[in-house]
Order: sequence, then C-alpha cells, then structure tokens
Amino acid sequence: MAIPSRLLPLLAEFDFARQRLTDRLSGPVVNSGNGTDVPVGPMTDAEYLWEPAPGCWSVRRWADGPGPAGEFLTGAGEWGRETASYPHPVPPPFTTLAWRLTHLSELLELRADHTNGTRSLTRDDYRAAGDAAGAIAAFDRAAGAWRAALLSADDEALDRVGHCTYPHGGDAEEPFLEVVWWVNQELLHHGAEIALLRDLYRILAV
Repeated sequence: MAIPSRLLPLLAEFDFARQRLTDRLSGPVVNSGNGTDVPVGPMTDAEYLWEPAPGCWSVRRWADGPGPAGEFLTGAGEWGRETASYPHPVPPPFTTLAWRLTHLSELLELRADHTNGTRSLTRDDYRAAGDAAGAIAAFDRAAGAWRAALLSADDEALDRVGHCTYPHGGDAEEPFLEVVWWVNQELLHHGAEIALLRDLYRILAV
C-alpha cells in the first residue's frame, strides 16, 4: 500500500526523532543537528533511575511500592511507573529519565495496539523496565509497533475519527492524522527532556 502523501512528512519527522533519541540513549555518537557526530556513551542503570530532586516520580519495584510523592504504581511485571489519581498534583512532581522514557514507550505501544492491534491494552498491561538496556529495547519495540501502525493507515484512515482508540487521551474523538501529529510532539518533547537529563547527570552526578 502506498503511503499517503499527507503522512510522509510526519513519518519522516517520527523516524528522525526516533533515531536521534535512540542514538542519544545508546551511542556511540549522536547527530548534533548540523551533521556533526557527538560522542555519547550508553545510558547506565544508575543514570536511568537517577533522582535529581526530592519527591521524584520514577519507575519502582512493585515490592517497594511508590515513593513519597507517588500515590500508586501502574503496569505489570516487577516494576511499575508512579502516578496519582486525577487531577494530578499541581505543580507536578519532577519525573526521572526512567519515568519519561517508560511513559513514552508505553504511549507508543498502547496507541499501536489501539490502532491496528487487539485494541485492549491499558496501562495496567504495560511492563516497565527496571534497567537501562531493557528500557532502550522497550522503546525500540514500541516505536517499531507505532511505525507499523502508521504504515497500515490509508488516506481514509487518516481522516477517520476514532481510528485509534487509545483509552488515556482524546484519540477516540480525533481524526487519526491529528493523533499522528500529537504522538510526534510527544516523542520530540520527551526526547529533548531525556537528552537534557543525560547532560545533567553527566555534570552533576558523576
């Protein structure tokens, strides 16, 4: 199936942002933005779970329960991601690199499922990784699943309201093209946050 022309620039943006974040997490180099390769080492477990401020939301073992700022954990498996009931605290707690990367991977995997999968997964089904390598691999799988969902959409699907039924947002009330745009913004802004946290860890924690 030919890729709809309206999807092409959004797909290219997604691919670029995905590759740049993957390189920023794994190394050995990342594109600086002007074509220059900047050396970067792979993220460590200590960096992944680093809490740079008191009262962070993070990814924690279910056996340990949420931290002092978290109300409960979501997800399946040994690790869960901290959150709270709506409305969330204002201002929100500072979130760790682990929290942000897990959130990003979760929303990609779940949206893919609710586009061309079982349309049944919720946050309670997502398995958060407790280590850096596992989290990077989870992001790669989730990004690949979302890309496959994009490639399954034709022009009619791009205009269809409710083509994606992701239950933790307004997707079911939006044309799919709007959902695609929003997911790109999530990848771009969380990717930038993660890159900044890597820089801060290198300067402040090592």
